[in-house]
Amino acid sequence: QVQLVESGGGLVRAGGSLRLSCAASGSGFSINTMSWHRQTPGKQRELVALITGGGFIKYADAVRGRFTISRDNAKNTVYLQMNSLKPEDTAVYYCNTDRGVRSYWGQGTQVTVSL
Repeated sequence: QVQLVESGGGLVRAGGSLRLSCAASGSGFSINTMSWHRQTPGKQRELVALITGGGFIKYADAVRGRFTISRDNAKNTVYLQMNSLKPEDTAVYYCNTDRGVRSYWGQGTQVTVSL
């Protein structure tokens, strides 16, 4: 069983920064891929960034160069540093990891970027 708890969302002006955190419980954190996704009303949830246990990183085109994903295996935590935020980054951000065929999601954290 894995539990994911996101934090760090909030309201920020365009051009500002936020850092999201996702704390994971359960075993096997260091060897598993962790990812951040986001969703706005009426749209499908989309991948923002992922980091594998071996350190491979992938970003969505929309955030590459502005967002940075990282992980601290000693703290079982994955981070998403978001810089140069834009209004179109407004969404609920979710943390995700898989264990075999089962996928785990956090409760989500709201990020709102104003003009």
